Amino acid sequence: MSRVRNKKRNRPTQSKARDWRTERRYRAWALHKRGWKNSTIARALGVTKGAVSQWLRTAQQRGSAALRGRPRPGRPARLTPAQHPALVGYLQQSPLTYGFRGEVWTCTRVKFLIHRYFNIRYSKSQVSRILKQINWTPQKPIRRQRGRDEVAIAHWRRYQWPSLKKG
Repeated sequence: MSRVRNKKRNRPTQSKARDWRTERRYRAWALHKRGWKNSTIARALGVTKGAVSQWLRTAQQRGSAALRGRPRPGRPARLTPAQHPALVGYLQQSPLTYGFRGEVWTCTRVKFLIHRYFNIRYSKSQVSRILKQINWTPQKPIRRQRGRDEVAIAHWRRYQWPSLKKG
């Protein structure tokens, strides 16, 4: 297997690209070494002066390698990123296809869908987070009474509500 080489330094590039936060911290360190003030660095990078001070103190005490990002704590996701496209494929079909009434994807319905096709149980709040990750928004159905008289409601809103509002 061939490795990609960095032409400038003639050494292998990192296998995992650093995230933008890590790059921002390294940029702050580089600007500090050039003689920039903390407030100028903060303005240039769009962060607070306190954040810049913390980064620089960390780099001075433990070296620039301490500015690298660390893995986020927590349990690994049960629904893997590789399964997200399959979920999107299911969601692009109508909810009617899966036996739901109405054309709305709610968190409860998506929760059922995930359990059915991936055999993973999630809470509604976690389903909401997953939907946010895949740039999908759950909808909330409008709940209305079945015997609702729209004409009477419109009349009340137009004539009675304004007089009640004036008080």
